[in-house]
Amino acid sequence: MPAMIRLFAALAIPPELAAGLVRRQHGVDTARWRPPDALHVTLRFFGDLREDVARDLDSELVGVGGGVFAIELEGVGAFGEGRDIHAIWAGVAENPALNRLAKACETAARRAGLKAERRHYRPHVTMAYLRHADPAEVAAWIQANNLLKSPPIAIDRFGLYSSHPSKEGSVYRLEAEYRL
Repeated sequence: MPAMIRLFAALAIPPELAAGLVRRQHGVDTARWRPPDALHVTLRFFGDLREDVARDLDSELVGVGGGVFAIELEGVGAFGEGRDIHAIWAGVAENPALNRLAKACETAARRAGLKAERRHYRPHVTMAYLRHADPAEVAAWIQANNLLKSPPIAIDRFGLYSSHPSKEGSVYRLEAEYRL
């Protein structure tokens, strides 16, 4: 069986902004808060790929350009409802350049032979994964953090990351970096 690697394209969060997000990681008892080095904005999740397909994807991503731009984190929220809330996130302000970069990563994936992403792109930073969270705790956390707004974050590159499961949650490793 060929070796498989789980990959995604993402923007790294600078350490000083990640530290600010980590200071907000409290108040939900069952949350599995993500460490600072795991905080990122996903551009496109590619999934488990054979190594030859991963090489093709890398070749396609090298050609993604678009130029330098800035993003801002803005607001917070959660995915899921009631007892099925499964993640807490920090949002990203609407940004046409970011949307173009995500679309370019989607195009690269299609050129490498991957199926189209069906979900609508909603840029965010996953702060924590949840299992059986108290909806009132999550609502209180959102209310306490909903005015989140970061200074502009300069984006001059994006990365191709691998994801490796561990007892504490997935561990990410930068496999390739692409300048804009």
